[in-house]
Amino acid sequence: MNLPVNLLLAFLWAFVVSVFAIPSIVQVAHAKKLLNEPNGRSVHALLTPRLGGMAIFAGFISALAIFGRLEQGVQYVLAGAILLFFIGLKDDIVPVSAFKKFFVQLLATGIVIFMGDVRISNFHGLFGIYELEIGTSYAFTIITIIGITNAINLIDGLDGLAGSTIIIITLAFGSYFYIYDEILYSYVAASLIGGTVGFLRYNFHRAIIFMGDAGSLTCGFIVAVMAVHFVEMPVVENSPVIAIGILYLPVLDTLRVAIIRILNGQSPFAADKNHIHHCLIRAGLKQFQAVSVLAVLHILMIILVVMTTTWGMHVQLTVLALLSILISIGFSYIGRNKQPVVVTDLTSGEVAAER
Repeated sequence: MNLPVNLLLAFLWAFVVSVFAIPSIVQVAHAKKLLNEPNGRSVHALLTPRLGGMAIFAGFISALAIFGRLEQGVQYVLAGAILLFFIGLKDDIVPVSAFKKFFVQLLATGIVIFMGDVRISNFHGLFGIYELEIGTSYAFTIITIIGITNAINLIDGLDGLAGSTIIIITLAFGSYFYIYDEILYSYVAASLIGGTVGFLRYNFHRAIIFMGDAGSLTCGFIVAVMAVHFVEMPVVENSPVIAIGILYLPVLDTLRVAIIRILNGQSPFAADKNHIHHCLIRAGLKQFQAVSVLAVLHILMIILVVMTTTWGMHVQLTVLALLSILISIGFSYIGRNKQPVVVTDLTSGEVAAER
């Protein structure tokens, strides 16, 4: 069979596995009381399973094993993803320290970089930099992969937000992989999209299951490795800036909240309710509306960087930076007008207002 048919089969397989696995996962999670309890930062009020990553990963790994080829570094991507899946799954069931999760992220990233030789070795002229020295290449790739992994993890705050973000990013990278005959990574993208779409069937508001760390860390890691591979494609003009555009929403949100925390004299790693989706909810949007707004913004930024490659990377990056500042100021402004967030009581089902 030809490539398009195989990619479609990989997508469908991952989708079917994911969509049929979730009802059983939800049933077992409720029976065993493996439920996520709302906290001061949550916009949810119901006890909900956070084991959706199991379904996504089951669909992804089985589709990739059946239809893809585990070679030329993809096998190491899968090995790293397995490590992150299990540490994330443990954290979804019993708390795991931030140090342990960081150590496993570092281990998974090391497998991909040192064994699979998947790393950023060239900036292609961005900031006047071309070939990187080997030590700089390793260090920058480690920071990039761990940073993107956690950016995806941090954006998982509304029903359907992380899943839709992952699909948009993976579809963009996957399209480039397909166009430029990066067949192995095309299967990685198709399998991840299929598993995530199946999960979203149950995750849009009102969600009956959350992605959890098993999903967000694993998907974030896979997305990060795809980004690194994409930047290394010499046939793609302005690939570093296009990669930033494709990753726009999680990168913007992570940098924005980190800067706000530092300006407020807090640790950039401190938890708060200053994420972009929190601003939209405070402005009075419902969860689905907020997710839709962010998805449209994300897609528009991807279209912008793809359609402006003739401007040159530095002009593109300047435009992105200026737009990001304006967008960040806008979100901060509308987030000031704090509106009550309507939620439902855990036990009685009565409506309450979180202020």
